[in-house]
Amino acid sequence: MRERSNVWKMLSTIMLSALVVAGCSSGESNTVATPESVLKDGKYDPPLTMTIAKQQDENSGKYINGESLNDNVLTRWGEEKLGIKIETTLLGGDASQYNTKLRLALTGSEKLPDVLPVYDTMLINDLIESGQVKEITEDIATYMPDRIKEIYKQYPSTFNPVVRDGKVYGMAIAPNLTEGEVMLIRQDWLDKLQLKAPTTLEEFEQVIAAFTNDDPDGNGKQDTYGFTFSGKDSYNTGWVSDPVMIFSAYTGKHLPRQWVNDNGKLAYGSVAPGNKEALGKLRDWYAKGYLNKELATQGAWDALSDFTEGKAGIIVGRPWLYGSVKDVEKNIEGAKVVPYPTIQGVNGDRTYQTAQLNDGVFMFNKDFQNMEAFFLYYDKMYDAAFGTGEFKYGYAQGYDYDIVNEEVTFDPQQFNTPLEAVQGVGKMAFTKNTPSVDGPGQSYYDLANGVEPDTGVLLQSDSRDQTTKDGYRISYENRDSLVPNDFNGPPTPTMQNIWEQLTTMEQEIFTKIIYGNEPLEAFDTFVKQWHEKGGDEVTEEVNDWYNQASKTDVMALMNLK
Repeated sequence: MRERSNVWKMLSTIMLSALVVAGCSSGESNTVATPESVLKDGKYDPPLTMTIAKQQDENSGKYINGESLNDNVLTRWGEEKLGIKIETTLLGGDASQYNTKLRLALTGSEKLPDVLPVYDTMLINDLIESGQVKEITEDIATYMPDRIKEIYKQYPSTFNPVVRDGKVYGMAIAPNLTEGEVMLIRQDWLDKLQLKAPTTLEEFEQVIAAFTNDDPDGNGKQDTYGFTFSGKDSYNTGWVSDPVMIFSAYTGKHLPRQWVNDNGKLAYGSVAPGNKEALGKLRDWYAKGYLNKELATQGAWDALSDFTEGKAGIIVGRPWLYGSVKDVEKNIEGAKVVPYPTIQGVNGDRTYQTAQLNDGVFMFNKDFQNMEAFFLYYDKMYDAAFGTGEFKYGYAQGYDYDIVNEEVTFDPQQFNTPLEAVQGVGKMAFTKNTPSVDGPGQSYYDLANGVEPDTGVLLQSDSRDQTTKDGYRISYENRDSLVPNDFNGPPTPTMQNIWEQLTTMEQEIFTKIIYGNEPLEAFDTFVKQWHEKGGDEVTEEVNDWYNQASKTDVMALMNLK
C-alpha cells in the first residue's frame, strides 16, 4: 500500500511540474488575460461560451453525421453566426435524474451552469431560496427583444412561480397556449353500425355500448370495447389517453388534480360535487365492459395500445396523438380514424381540459453576466416560430426540412439525402421543446379557411396528414375549452407534508369506485377525509399564495405593460 502511495505522489509531482512548465512557457506570467467578447453586428468577438443544463426527452439527443450533444449543426451555427458557443455541462436523462443533478449542483458538488431550464416548482422555489440564481427583473426590461416581450405579455401568470418580494428570478420557457384534445374515433366502426360521432354524454354512451356489444370489427366475437384511457396516475392526464371530459361533463371547470378560481377563491377540482356523478357513470360503464379492464394499471402511453391494435374504438388526446395510433389503419384493412371535438357537458355546456401555458422556466446562475447574449440566442430560436430570418422553414436544411427542385419539403423521405425521420434540431438547443406562437393550432385553422401556405409555418403545417390537420383545426376552434391550473406556485408547507398522502387516497378511492370495489358513497367519505386530513389547510395556504402573487405588479417592473 505504501509503495502504491509513493507512486501516486511521484505522478502527482510530475503532473504538477508539467502544468507549471506549460503555464510559464507562454510568457513570464502563467495568467493570460482573456479578451472581452464584444457584440458587433449581431455577433460576439471573440466567441463567448454559455453553459447550459439540459433534460433530454425521447425525441432529443438523436444526431446524424457523427454529431453529438456539444458538436452539432445548431451549436456550430451559434458559434459561427452569433459568436455564442453553447456547452451542455449538466445533463439529465429524465425528470427525476435531471432534478437530482440540479439539487446536487445546488450543494456545490459541481458548478451550476449559466442557463437552467427547470421543470419542478419545488426546485424552482429551492433555487430562489438558495441565492444561487440571478434576479433578472432589469435584464428582462433591458434586453428582452420587443417581439418576445409581446409574447410574455400574454401570459403574466407564468411569472408567478419565479417572483419573490417584487423581484423576478426566472421566466417561462416559450409561453404559448398548447393544443387542446380531440376524440379520435374509429370511423369505420361508426359507419358499420350506422352511428354518428357523439356530441353529448348520452350519445357517447350509446356509441361505446355499440362498440362493445355489436361486433364493430365483424369477426363474430365480443372482443372490442368503447373507450380506452389511463387511470394509473391521475384521471386528468392533460395530454393523451385522458378521461377528463367525462368528469368535466359533470363538474365544468372543476377538473380533477387542478385548482380553479371559483368566485375569487382557488378550489381543488377533485373534491367538487359533480365528481360523484362522473365516477358513478364510469363505474356503470366499467361493469358493462365499455372501458379498458386494466385502466388502473396502464399509463397514458400504455392505454393507447388497445386502440392501435383494433380493440378499442375511442381515445382522447392532443391532435398529434393520431401519429401514435395511425398504425391501426395499416394493421387492419378498412380501419379509418377521424378526429372529433370532445362531448358537451350534461347541461349542454362545453367540457374543459387542462391548458399548458409553458414547459418549465428558465433560471440563470447568479454569476452569469451575459443576459444580452442569452436573449440574442433565444430571439433567434423564435425565428422558426415566426417563420423569419435564417430559420424561415426550419432550423437546418437537410435536417428538419429540405429544398428539392426549388420546393420546400418536410418529408424526410424526399430529402436530397433521405432520412428515416426529420431531425429535431430545435431540441438540440436549451429546452425539450422549441418555441411556438401557433397557439392551439391557428395555422391549421387558417389553412382550413383558405389561407395560402406561403410562410414556413403554414408550409410545415400544410405538410401534415389530413387527419392531424383536422385535429388541430378542431383544437383551435375549441380553444376556449382550455383552462390553466390557477395554482402554479411551489408546494405549500402543508402540501409538502401531506399532499402525496391526499392524492394517493384520491387515486385509490376513485379507482375502487370505478372498479366497483367501493360504493359510490365512498366519494362523500373521501371528500370529508380530504378536508379533515389537511385539505382545508392546503386550500387556505394555496389561496394565501394566490393573493400574494396577485399583489405585485411584476409586469410593470419588467416593462411588459
